[in-house]
Order: sequence, then structure tokens, then C-alpha cells
Amino acid sequence: MKKVVIFGGGTGLSCILSGLKLFPIDVTTVIAVSDNGSSTGKLKEELNIPAVGDVGKVLLSMANVDEDFIDLLSYRFEKGFLNNHPVRNIVLAALIDLKGNLTEATKYMCKLLDIKGTVLPLTGEKIDLVGESTEREYFGEEAVSRNIRNISRLSYDHDIKIEQEIREKIEEADLIIFSAGSLYTSIVPHLLAPEVRSALEETKAPLLYISNLVTQPGETDIQTVSRHVEILNEYLGSRKIDLVVANNGTVDENVRERYLSAENKRIVQVDHITLEKMGVQIIEDDIFCIEDEKIRHNALKTAFLIFSYLMEA
Repeated sequence: MKKVVIFGGGTGLSCILSGLKLFPIDVTTVIAVSDNGSSTGKLKEELNIPAVGDVGKVLLSMANVDEDFIDLLSYRFEKGFLNNHPVRNIVLAALIDLKGNLTEATKYMCKLLDIKGTVLPLTGEKIDLVGESTEREYFGEEAVSRNIRNISRLSYDHDIKIEQEIREKIEEADLIIFSAGSLYTSIVPHLLAPEVRSALEETKAPLLYISNLVTQPGETDIQTVSRHVEILNEYLGSRKIDLVVANNGTVDENVRERYLSAENKRIVQVDHITLEKMGVQIIEDDIFCIEDEKIRHNALKTAFLIFSYLMEA
């Protein structure tokens, strides 16, 4: 069975994983844990624990249990002192206390949810992103995301140590994937860890980026796949992205106009000539869908492209 390591965080990663779990692939998921918003941010500060929100989302996307259990863990309180907290976050916070750290809490949840594969937080430490500009620092993921245009350098608030198992999984991998998602706050944070960069420099596995479908105002207003790849390459160091999975399907004009007028989001374009000049292999297909009036990756189609590549490689 082919082995894959996928880095990411948030909704983009969860969507991709819901497709990958349907194929005979040994998947190791590494999740960014620097979020500081909403329920996650409150628990992080009040309990002095790492960010659990993205870990919880990923666990549910990989779960193989009945829908009632998933609905229970997805339930979000709407009043009282638990207002806006989903049950999964509360459970993970409790397990950190019981098991000693986020890594062991995550492994226990994997057993509980009958998850095939491995799910690991990037680190078991409580960490925050710091963005530096010529005039000031922006502390925390939310501030970084809002001010990325002013930021010249990203780092963590302290040196971090990644889980040793992550290095081992990278060494064994047949393919390394950087998921679709918020580029600067879900993907790049993995590359701020020196141990991740050094492990990626040593592995012979190709590096694949699943391109975002739309721009993210304030964080990634860039409208081409190649520019996303360039940003990742800047943080990768000596290694570079080898191939991309991208959408070549046509989004309905009415949907595009709604995205532009309501959210100032545009479709990310596949600029073939520039990518080819960069030596990046393009794997493309019609891989988008509309869910709840949102443009999403079609999880099954996207995962099938990755599985097909692995089988042919």
C-alpha cells in the first residue's frame, strides 16, 4: 500500500481527507495547531492548551462511525458559558488533561472513531503565529491572516519541537501533499518548523500541492496557481513543489459573480505556461462542486486523481 503524508488544516484539509479515506492508501495527516479564533481560541487561552479546532474537524472527516455519533461531536452549543463550543473541542480538551498531551488525545480519538491511517498534530505545544513587518508585530493567526500584505516574515512565538513520528512518516512516504486551504495560516505554518523542512529535504518523495479553487481576500488575493506554488517554494528552502492538482472545470458565471460581489473572491487560474517553465507537473480535471452554495473540491474526484498518480508512479 502506498504511503502519503498530507499537511494542512481547517476545512480544506478535511474535505480532501473525506475523499482520500475511500482509497487503499496509508494516509498520515499532519495538522497545524496555531489557530486562535472562535471556540479554539477561548479554550486555548482559558485552559492553556494547544489549538484543538482543526484537529477535531480532521478527525470527523476521517471517522468511520455512525452519523449520530458524528452529529453529537459536531454539535455546537448556542447559549450559556459553552456558547459556540462544539462538543468535539470539549472532548479533546478533556482528553489532553486525561492523556497528558494533544498527540495522545488525538490517537485515542482515532481509536474511538475507527480511523484508518494516522492523524498527528504538528506539535503538542501551545503555539502562536507571529507576523513581522517593518513597523510592528502581528500576534496570532487571526491578526496574521488579516494583515498578510504588511508582513515580511512569519514565525512562531517560540521554537517548537515536532512529533518524532512525523519525521519517520516523511521518510517512509511515497508522496508528500500540501492540502488546499489558507496558504499562510494552514499550510505555511508547517514549513516554519526547521525539523519539517530538513525532513522534506531528505525525502525522495515528490511534493504535491492541491491548488485552492478561489482566492482568499486579505490572505491570498493571488489569482494563479503558479503564485501559490512560488510562495510555498519560498518557505520550502531547497526542495520545490514537483506537481499540482488543479481544477480545469468552468464555474458558472452567476456563481463567480456572486463570489466576487459578496466576498470579493475570484477563481484561481491554472497558468500552464508559467507552471511548465517552473518544472511543475500539472494534474488537472473538473474537480469542483457546489455545496451549500459554496465552491468546494469534489473530494472523491480530487482523491481519485491523487490515487491514480500514485498507482502510475
